[in-house]
Amino acid sequence: MFIDTHMHISDTEGISPDLYVQHALDANVKCLIASFCEKDDLLLSTKFVEKYDSLYAAVGYHPEIANKIVDKDFEILEELVKNNKKIVAIGEIGLDYYWNKDNQEQQRKVFRKQLELAEKLNLPVIIHSRDAIGETYEILSRYHVRGIIHCFSGSLEMAQKFIHLGFLLGIGGVVTFKNSKLYQVISNISLTSIVLETDSPYLTPEPNRGKINESSNIPFIAQKIAEITNVSIEKVAEITTKNAIQLFDLTFKI
Repeated sequence: MFIDTHMHISDTEGISPDLYVQHALDANVKCLIASFCEKDDLLLSTKFVEKYDSLYAAVGYHPEIANKIVDKDFEILEELVKNNKKIVAIGEIGLDYYWNKDNQEQQRKVFRKQLELAEKLNLPVIIHSRDAIGETYEILSRYHVRGIIHCFSGSLEMAQKFIHLGFLLGIGGVVTFKNSKLYQVISNISLTSIVLETDSPYLTPEPNRGKINESSNIPFIAQKIAEITNVSIEKVAEITTKNAIQLFDLTFKI
């Protein structure tokens, strides 16, 4: 079985949530971690995780909305997490200097406050980092947290530094792209440091590029990793699933 450790689900992405979940189950993707990272989305997390047994949630404030976050929002986030056992992580949180370079200090503040919350509640974090990987690492190194570097696209050196901190690397559809250099990282680290993700509806892997991404595409990502590491897809499924279960402290067994 597979686990999609990072995806987005809603009623407006071109496919009904019911069908989306069924497609995933049919593809042997038995567990989904949905990211809810907009202020208006947080309460939706409860709606979805209660409806689907296979769905868990990560909740947090994405760096792109840092300017909208006030102190009260951190209290709302904490209460939500405390009151729902199917919320298994804080995320996606982090830094994004690609889209917005004029609010870096506010992004850092929002990032740190959520890391403090994760530390307090002993929950893993899902990290978003774009054009800020060095600073993301420097901030994370100050906290006693574990988690996933979502959509990892850095160098082998940075991969090893994050792994040394206790983080897993989230590998998605990008690894299947013809111009991707991720094979240089994946071929030099252990599968015990990798989890699978889609970031659906974005970053659809080959051979389905051009279509809306779904969790049911996870096997294509796993197959590419199997080719790079010269192991079976079954071994990729076994190890990455175990990694996710341990990180999120999921209650079901492989």
